[in-house]
Amino acid sequence: MTDLSRRALLAGLALTPVTGLLRPARAADTGPACRPTPQTPEGPFYSDARLVREDITEGRAGLPLTLVLELRDTGCAPLAGARTDVWHCDATGGYSGADGGPATFLRGTGFADAQGLVRFRTIYPGWSRGRTTHVHYKVFLGGACALTSQLFFPDAVSETIYAGQQPYAARAARRDTFNASDPLRPALGDAVTAELEHGAQGITARLSVVVARPMPGRAGFASAPQPV
Repeated sequence: MTDLSRRALLAGLALTPVTGLLRPARAADTGPACRPTPQTPEGPFYSDARLVREDITEGRAGLPLTLVLELRDTGCAPLAGARTDVWHCDATGGYSGADGGPATFLRGTGFADAQGLVRFRTIYPGWSRGRTTHVHYKVFLGGACALTSQLFFPDAVSETIYAGQQPYAARAARRDTFNASDPLRPALGDAVTAELEHGAQGITARLSVVVARPMPGRAGFASAPQPV
């Protein structure tokens, strides 16, 4: 990234909520922070590929992004061992698997650590027509999918990246949908927007995710290396 584009990105970040590291969840926490994260439709091109890995880039070009989800239950206890699947489009708006090919790039499965944190190394998503910038994810508890939702980004940061960073800036089409005009984002509240930090290696996006535990008897895939 050039010095000019780095300054522009920092200026964009200055317009958005930027905080320090998310503190570990504590069981004593109460209040709105422990309200369940809103569910969203699954969206296109989900694949239960079970690609357990932290680095999901597969060589796709784009601004490096570290994605950190802090998983908690409605009592604010960390969800250690919870499985999380993520997927998103590349810098040009394309999803793996959309053309019938392998559904592997920019997809992965991770398991939360003892503090409920799950991490992925990826790239900043591009935009797909009719949608604002977002990342899809699913959280599985006790063998069942307990939450399907999406993570969003501040428009000021996305616009700065798309205008001054390759390969985003090379797209001929112009972005047609923003957070306020997205069909899902306005109804979800601010809790679905990631907190961003800029560093020498790119951007870190952090989101606190609160998951209601599923009712007994629901079935699903469970292969976490530690119990939930």
